[in-house]
Amino acid sequence: MEAIVLAGGLGARLRSVVSDVPKPMAPINKKPFLEYILEFLHRQNIEKVVLSVGYKWNMIHNYFGEKYKNINIVYNVENEQLGTGGAIKDALKHIDKDEVYVLNGDTFFDVNLSKMQLKEKSKIQIALKPMENFDRYGVVEVDVNGYIQSFKEKAYYKQGLINGGIYLINKNIFDSFELPHKFSFEEFLENYFHELQAQGKIFDGYFIDIGIPTDYEKAQRELKNYID
Repeated sequence: MEAIVLAGGLGARLRSVVSDVPKPMAPINKKPFLEYILEFLHRQNIEKVVLSVGYKWNMIHNYFGEKYKNINIVYNVENEQLGTGGAIKDALKHIDKDEVYVLNGDTFFDVNLSKMQLKEKSKIQIALKPMENFDRYGVVEVDVNGYIQSFKEKAYYKQGLINGGIYLINKNIFDSFELPHKFSFEEFLENYFHELQAQGKIFDGYFIDIGIPTDYEKAQRELKNYID
């Protein structure tokens, strides 16, 4: 299988602790965060990864080159910020199979990728993480069959399912829509989840989002032994 990793983030909210590298290269125990994602994909037998890159992308290329263990790495370089949706849409030109995993480059979610499957006419399945007492994320609601019913805005929730930042998509997910060159994948999902017959798959594995300094520091402790 193949995967696209969104690694073009500027890391604006992390500037107070990491100021000179693209966000996926933020060091966690002296290794870039992106290395933890690639190690995760290696352990899941992913053979090819397309890194969607932009800001200071040469730092990523200089560190990883074209290979990580058994994974072949392809770089899709954004010359301008395309948004998460535009970045995925552009990176799909490097994908050979009908289905591909997509991962955010600033989150780590320890799921079993092989458990994700597209049913019937569904164009996407989202890995969902159960959480309690949170206000940093919106909530995804699903029916008993796993089909997404709504996306609720960011607010305080006692409990709920959040978008874990890992997707299995059909390569033709965008083909039926007139979309701008630059767009948000999250907004695309919120607008068209019904037409996409979007599904959710619940996993309760370890989850961390390094987008803010407190969780970046938390990752230093909690991911300490993931890579030998």
